[in-house]
Amino acid sequence: MTKTFSLSKLFAGLATGLALTAATVAASAPEAVSAEIKVGEINSYSALPAFTEPYRMGWQLAVEEINAAGGIKGDDLVVISKDDGGKPGGAISAANELVSRDGVVLLTGGFFSNLGLAISDFAKQKKVFYLAGEPLTDAITWSQGNKYTFRLRPSNYMQAAMLAEEAAKLPAKRWATIAPNYEYGQSAVAIFKQLLQKARPDVEFVTEQWPPQGKIDAGAVSQAIAAAKPEAILNVTFGADLVQLVREGTTRGLFKDVSVVSFLTGEPEYLDPMKAEAPVGWIVTGYPWYAIETPAHDAFVKAYQAKFDDYPRLGSVVGYAEMMTIAAILKKAETTEVDDLVAAAEGIKVDTPFGPIEMRAIDHQSTLGAFVGTTAVKDGKGVMENFSYRDGADYLPSDEEVKTLRPQD
Repeated sequence: MTKTFSLSKLFAGLATGLALTAATVAASAPEAVSAEIKVGEINSYSALPAFTEPYRMGWQLAVEEINAAGGIKGDDLVVISKDDGGKPGGAISAANELVSRDGVVLLTGGFFSNLGLAISDFAKQKKVFYLAGEPLTDAITWSQGNKYTFRLRPSNYMQAAMLAEEAAKLPAKRWATIAPNYEYGQSAVAIFKQLLQKARPDVEFVTEQWPPQGKIDAGAVSQAIAAAKPEAILNVTFGADLVQLVREGTTRGLFKDVSVVSFLTGEPEYLDPMKAEAPVGWIVTGYPWYAIETPAHDAFVKAYQAKFDDYPRLGSVVGYAEMMTIAAILKKAETTEVDDLVAAAEGIKVDTPFGPIEMRAIDHQSTLGAFVGTTAVKDGKGVMENFSYRDGADYLPSDEEVKTLRPQD
């Protein structure tokens, strides 16, 4: 019996087979994955959790908001975070791993000033963009400043200028200082003395105490300060050292009839642990989150509390603003090459919970400001009162002055 060959049936069979093959391929193909832009973040999480844990929560909130709004030109922003253990060697090891192994396009973070300087030098040597969030030493943008390093927080100079402005109004002429004996404390004391004596040539500094960071002998320090009979004290200690100093100094009557001006003490991470033992009447920089009434800050606090069921600390604002600044730079830059990132960062304007800031091209310092006020105890806990926000742009030297302070690229 003869079989008839049908072209129509052949074509129909081929069409069916191709359709089935296409369907199989489509079913087995992986879903499209969004591209990622990776940034490296380094901080002293294990060494100072009171500040760095809220800081991490702040940048996590920012990353979530950035990616929900479309990421970086459609790509997801991914943060690879490492703990430096509070040691320069740990910071450099982390930076090396992030750049050479993890393939990040830039570095950010840092807490202690000496570690920030170490990462900044790494950035200079390796030609990697670095945005320092917290390190406050003036050297990071001036004497040791470099093309690749930028800084977010108001520097020692800026905060000292804000505090010296208030200190100059005090009748006190005899001053003592207490500061941790490393880059941050040394830098803060030096610039405060310079600025106060410029405003008040009649002021003299009668004693300086330099306890090791994290290991203060508060009794001995209080005794040495009291022996010099100062009329005012500049304090630069923070964290556990601050708690011990306040407790021991109060017990010994060190602060009785003595004015105190203090860096950072009004920040919740340092003020809150003292509760009702918090000092009263100190002139401080800080963050009275509970009493700031601006739309930008209200939106930040609402989002932060919704995500973490907790109130923000100053570290939260630093982490959030740090990552928002990075996102703005990445969106503006033509590529993720370091020279394009530097060009994008110079002069960039960014919205933060404290209002708009600018990253100055002349020295890579942002104009983020700080709140200055006095400490008080209310409902059994320390608070800031009589405070006002000081715009960082008003407390920075002119471009001509910066040229004498910073190596020119």
